[in-house]
Amino acid sequence: MFDRILNQMRNRIRTRQYIMTMHAEEEMDDDDLTILDVESVVLTGAIIERQKDATTGEWKYVVRGKTLSGQSASVVGRLGPTGKLIFITVYRD
Repeated sequence: MFDRILNQMRNRIRTRQYIMTMHAEEEMDDDDLTILDVESVVLTGAIIERQKDATTGEWKYVVRGKTLSGQSASVVGRLGPTGKLIFITVYRD
């Protein structure tokens, strides 16, 4: 259903055109995840939900996939106005 968006997100990962918010970095550290795990989640995963941000009205997407060690994790991200992928949060499932 969201194949076009997922392909854009994966392209941003492959070309290193993404930004980690402070919140995403903190959550990544709390769950002992690395940036490589986050990349792997997007590259192996699927969009399981689309959410509309209550404040900005922008769409954000929940991607569930596998970390490098094969564990399930999710990331919430959106495509920003500059075209970069912005990671909002990251968590283990």
